[in-house]
Amino acid sequence: MAPTMSKTALLPRTAPFGDQERAHLDAALGAATPIQRAWLTGFLAGLDAAAGQPATAAAVPAAPSKAAEPLTILFASESGNSEKLAGDVAKLARKQGFKPKIVDFAELDLATLPKAGKLVAIAATWGEGEPPARAVRAYGELMGEAAPRLDGVEFGVLALGDTSYAEFCAIGKALDARFEALGAKRAYDRADLDLDFEKPAADWIKGALKALAPAEAPAGNVVAVDFRAAGGEDEEAEVSREPVTVEVIDHVNLNSSRSDKETIHLALEFEDGAPAYEPGDSLEIFPENDPQLVEDILKAAGLSGDEALRKALLSERDITTLSVTTIERFANATGHADAQKFVESGEAKAWIEGRHLIDLLERFPVTLTADHLNTVTRPLPPRAYSIASSRKEVGDEVHLTVAAVRYETHGRARSGVASVHVADRIKNGAKLRVRVKPNKHFRLPADPATDIIMVGPGTGVAPFRAFVQERRATEAPGRSWLFFGDRHFTHDFLYQLEWQDALEDGSLSQIDVAFSRDQPEKIYVQDRIDAHAAEVVAWLDGGAHFYICGDAKNMAKDVHAAVVRAFQTVKGLSAADAEAHVAGLERAKRYQQDVY
Repeated sequence: MAPTMSKTALLPRTAPFGDQERAHLDAALGAATPIQRAWLTGFLAGLDAAAGQPATAAAVPAAPSKAAEPLTILFASESGNSEKLAGDVAKLARKQGFKPKIVDFAELDLATLPKAGKLVAIAATWGEGEPPARAVRAYGELMGEAAPRLDGVEFGVLALGDTSYAEFCAIGKALDARFEALGAKRAYDRADLDLDFEKPAADWIKGALKALAPAEAPAGNVVAVDFRAAGGEDEEAEVSREPVTVEVIDHVNLNSSRSDKETIHLALEFEDGAPAYEPGDSLEIFPENDPQLVEDILKAAGLSGDEALRKALLSERDITTLSVTTIERFANATGHADAQKFVESGEAKAWIEGRHLIDLLERFPVTLTADHLNTVTRPLPPRAYSIASSRKEVGDEVHLTVAAVRYETHGRARSGVASVHVADRIKNGAKLRVRVKPNKHFRLPADPATDIIMVGPGTGVAPFRAFVQERRATEAPGRSWLFFGDRHFTHDFLYQLEWQDALEDGSLSQIDVAFSRDQPEKIYVQDRIDAHAAEVVAWLDGGAHFYICGDAKNMAKDVHAAVVRAFQTVKGLSAADAEAHVAGLERAKRYQQDVY
């Protein structure tokens, strides 16, 4: 009698075995542990090697399996790029005989680093030279006096940044220097990469793994088996990284006509069904540049008649970013002596503040070629916006909340590339290229009965609209509390009627608002948290999750400080103990941020 087939057949019908043999193997392998499967991998490889010996040779036992080379892959990520690259390192490392372990900086136990042996660190720089929000705690500990020695550790650092900021790749540079100062050995030189990092990152990963590999491959069979594909770990559904085209079906200014702000509610419809996005994810928009700015650049470059270049500058090249690197490329490409002196003098670093490429071309006039402009500029990157909808409520649509960025510096009007493209040049029926950007670190609790506190002033409220829609659609029993802030109640209360409806149907339990300019003294969301400190602490002590979305430079830090103060005042904790308590919430993934 043939054995019962396992619930999920492991061997395909095309395997070179009969039905009964397949059934036996499925039954045995289905019950095997990962260690047993790994042992079999090495054992069978040894049998094959022995089978290749001459018939007269003595029987050769299967070579014992050798443990794969351990590799720690540490990442500090804000937008998800460093985390994705960490996954790329792990995939290639497994193929080369490593046993990789991916560690999020947010979850790093510093005491484990001295045992890392081989270490790859991938770090993004946020804002003006700051670590990503989720990495602040561990980064501070690593830079502190109590950091452990790393003697015997070999490392390589991959730094991600944006040359439009003065402190380009500052966190990666600091980590590289810190590892060395703590006694670790640099196995591969650091690479500092701009927004177009994909290809140079792939090249760096290959080189780093080669440098970190053992001097000699271990004898015997190296076993590095990845069982995750068989369902060993929970993983979210893969979302395609290929851009798709959507149609604009709703374009509404959420501010009143008397507001000094313009915030667009944008509803987009997918032709072939919405991809598997979740509340908390972002949507990247591939924008076009301001056509008038394109004309100004072509005129300044003496290239107004170049139609191919005009098209490229409109939709393919970044024509606003100006950095010291941009000026260096300009000087090298054109041989402009004054521009070269400008860089060498050190004046360029201060001069670029608030200026764009057009300012450079007007400051150092010279006739350019299309190749010059391609050399000076970088690819036009997409802009990411928090998704403001739940698929369970809007179906094949996705909604965004986009604030138009307009300002003036050095006598010239400036505008945000994507936000003003959306506000001024996109109407109902228009087409946009977009791409979903998952964010698994900004998710609703797995248990719908868990309470949530959401802090989202201005457009930071976008993901919480998705959260509330999701909780309504799933009839989640947990309570929901929203802190919202903006300038004026009458003109800037984004989605006001929707919040009122949510309060009535119970998908939102409570809302507290802070309109900063409706009274002589400024009032912000952190002030509302101070006023409700006892209730906030009670919710958090009861298991609530706390979410922040919005400005990273000031708001997120002020809200963090308010939560720390709440634990100090309500529970009588010292400042250090209250800070440690909030850090514990972060490590437990109950304090999550999506900041920009």
